[in-house]
Amino acid sequence: MNVAAPSTAPSARTQRIEALLIPVLERAGMVLEAITVTPAGKRRLVRVLVDRAVQVDDEDRTSILTPLSLDEVGDITRAVSDALDDSDAMGEAPYVLEVGSSGTDRPLTTAAHFRRNVGRLINLTVTDDDTRVIGRIAGAGEHDFDFAVPVAKSDQSTTHTVPYVTVERARIELEFNPPREALTDIDTDIDSDIDIDTDSEEQD
Repeated sequence: MNVAAPSTAPSARTQRIEALLIPVLERAGMVLEAITVTPAGKRRLVRVLVDRAVQVDDEDRTSILTPLSLDEVGDITRAVSDALDDSDAMGEAPYVLEVGSSGTDRPLTTAAHFRRNVGRLINLTVTDDDTRVIGRIAGAGEHDFDFAVPVAKSDQSTTHTVPYVTVERARIELEFNPPREALTDIDTDIDSDIDIDTDSEEQD
């Protein structure tokens, strides 16, 4: 699998924040997906993307995993905020903290990403063919995933086992009317972020 590498190395501040937050998230059963720190006027915007930790193996490739709820995102936001407040990782300047889960626009780049999205429709390109194919993740294991591709002019699909190392690109396809078997909790993404403004908190 071609895991997207950042265009530039993370800053020293970002690395400090990562080192601080990873154990906080692990205690909550979460994993850190990404951190960005960007200027926002006189403040800085700190965006933290998290997701539920999953065990990826071939014993259970097909069960549907429950996405993060708003309550869980709220709990994680408070834990992250407390950790940052109790450290000097952000320095003295005020910042706005946003914590959320990865949206459907983020590419699938790890086995855990595929496992979390079993049941979803994806747009897939493999390394030896530039053709993009739309199909459904029917299962996902440690080294490969099951990809169900609809048969033309039929209600049937053909399932292929795709090794992750052959994946060039994979992204979630939004569905407005998914089939009944795909109507599960996996279609309740938490795309909205929960914000904490440290500047306004200090003024209260």
